[in-house]
Amino acid sequence: MRRGPEGYTRNERVGDTPGGKVPRVVKIATTGEVAPGQKKLVEADGCELLLCNAFGDYYAISPICPHEEGPLQDGSLVGEVVTCPVHGYDFNVRTGECQFDSDFRVATYPVKAEGTDLYVEVP
Repeated sequence: MRRGPEGYTRNERVGDTPGGKVPRVVKIATTGEVAPGQKKLVEADGCELLLCNAFGDYYAISPICPHEEGPLQDGSLVGEVVTCPVHGYDFNVRTGECQFDSDFRVATYPVKAEGTDLYVEVP
């Protein structure tokens, strides 16, 4: 594959994301499915995500703790922080940052509400 002077293929420049892939917007739930202070494991185009409702705002994160692959859906959600049930590592659902160890973070995915439908942008 021929690359241009910037080091990108044409599709990569057009897509403006690594590999030239354009992010997809996928419906994952409705607002009534996840009450404030609750979370739900959802699927977005073949990817499992943890949808969290923190104070009425919706966030989607990776459902796997990067420390030892604990299931974050089985942990607690208090405010904007979800805690892994395995070793207690806690992550801010808004930023993905680990409150316990800054070397760890979970991936975050933008969530958009349109009426009562919730959509997430996935790479």
